[in-house]
Amino acid sequence: MDELSVNAKKVYDALKKINAVSEDKLKTADDIMKASNLGKALVNAALQELLNKSYVKRIARQKSAGYYVTK
Repeated sequence: MDELSVNAKKVYDALKKINAVSEDKLKTADDIMKASNLGKALVNAALQELLNKSYVKRIARQKSAGYYVTK
């Protein structure tokens, strides 16, 4: 967790706060933006960082992808 950027930590904490903790509780990037008070570009960059380090998982869906915490 120490190796994460400030924004990645905010996004990770926001995912936990909105209970995105399993595949059936996916949250969209918009949900995460609201919960973290970060802009879209910052949220997307943070999500990419979290995905690369396996802190979150992305599930592609018809309308928009959903994310949830894996660690």
